Amino acid sequence: MFTIKIWGDRGSMPVPGPETVVFGGNTSCIEVRCGKRLIVIDAGSGIRSLGEWIVRNDLKNGPIDADVFLTHTHWDHIMGFPMFTPIYIPGTTLRIRGPVNFEDETLEQIIGSQLSYRYWPVRQDELAATIKYQSLKETEIDLGDGVTVKTKYLNHPVLCLGYRIEYEGKAFATAYDHEPFINLFPTDPANPDYDAAIAEEGDRAAREENARIESFYRGVDLLIHDTQYSAKEYKAGKTGWGHSSFEYAINAANRSGVKRLLLFHHDPNRTDTELQELELFYQEKIHGKTGLRLDASREGMTISL
Repeated sequence: MFTIKIWGDRGSMPVPGPETVVFGGNTSCIEVRCGKRLIVIDAGSGIRSLGEWIVRNDLKNGPIDADVFLTHTHWDHIMGFPMFTPIYIPGTTLRIRGPVNFEDETLEQIIGSQLSYRYWPVRQDELAATIKYQSLKETEIDLGDGVTVKTKYLNHPVLCLGYRIEYEGKAFATAYDHEPFINLFPTDPANPDYDAAIAEEGDRAAREENARIESFYRGVDLLIHDTQYSAKEYKAGKTGWGHSSFEYAINAANRSGVKRLLLFHHDPNRTDTELQELELFYQEKIHGKTGLRLDASREGMTISL
């Protein structure tokens, strides 16, 4: 059994309400099951519902044991942690891994800062669970039981990791929060700072970094990719914000031989109606032109590989 379930797919902030019922309003949280292994990617607001489900369904089989991988420490990706019920249950074991971005603070300090009296009534040292923290860089981890996890730095305003999980001959990857690399040097000869050699070097570096990202998720059975903006929205003032367009994600996935793509990290202002229209539009655009299957992520969606 290799399954992926979406518990939160919204970007930036939770947006509950009647206009986000279909696709969901919770921020990112993905449950991955590899046999008996439980893996959680991100602790956005969606992790609260996941925690309740785990307590109702898994706890009866013994203490909860899980690996939690954080893509990065922006608040929308960690804000649900204090409401994750298993951390208050004795016997729970969690291994929390992710990149660290700020000065000398450890991952434990960053996550634990939410669990202080100024924000929350329970402090980190009062939790019942056994929690181990590990800072990650680009690496490969053997979790045991035939499960391997590979990491890749993405392009975001803080250190951010993509994850590739392989199990029983199948592969699943994430690429969010991520923005395609671009040339940061002037490319217009009319610009007084233009230098042809430097401009060419910038183009080459961007191409190489984008190629490395695509190589990371090449051939996966499922890719969950950042698609917060349309290309028009991205070009109109979102450059440098650390997110991708629908067009970029679809083209990159197709070039990389990805079998199925989930559009993810929905803009908080995007309604169900808008997302349904966008999903249908892009499905029709690629119909008959590629073997790529494309869907917009929905809370509660479960995919078996």
